[in-house]
Amino acid sequence: MGWISDHLVKAAQDGDPESLTAVIHGAHPHVRRFADHLCASPQDAEDAAQEALLVLYRKIGSLRATAALASWMFRIVRNECLRRARRLFEDTPEPSLAASAEDEVLRRLEAERVADAIRPLPDVQRRVLVMRDVLGQPGRTVADALGLSTAAMKSHLHRARNAVRARLHTP
Repeated sequence: MGWISDHLVKAAQDGDPESLTAVIHGAHPHVRRFADHLCASPQDAEDAAQEALLVLYRKIGSLRATAALASWMFRIVRNECLRRARRLFEDTPEPSLAASAEDEVLRRLEAERVADAIRPLPDVQRRVLVMRDVLGQPGRTVADALGLSTAAMKSHLHRARNAVRARLHTP
């Protein structure tokens, strides 16, 4: 862990507030960079990074080995990004009382299948697809947010849609 010393982590685990602050500030850029690669949007990345830092703040004392800090933090970020991605597919209106449990299970399985098809896309393609097709943001907004030209955004979106379509149509 080149970005933080074992001594500082140990002091934070022992309850030293200055050490804990230093650990959290030292971890933030690394955690955020990792979240940027995993999450669908910059906002989700920041939220996931903040969640991971909050967990670190609350539970650093329960960490057994200081060498495990980085992998522990990154696992929290990964889980938070996945949780946020799943929520995108689950944010549909509540089913009516007439909807059966079977319909709900099938809807969730389909959403999971789509999420599994999106997950392996290259970072830019995944972000473009989620921002454009899942969040419904206008093309110009997506392009600007990702620092792309509109043509490049459309190209990434086209490739992402084709890749997802191919994954969904293979048994």
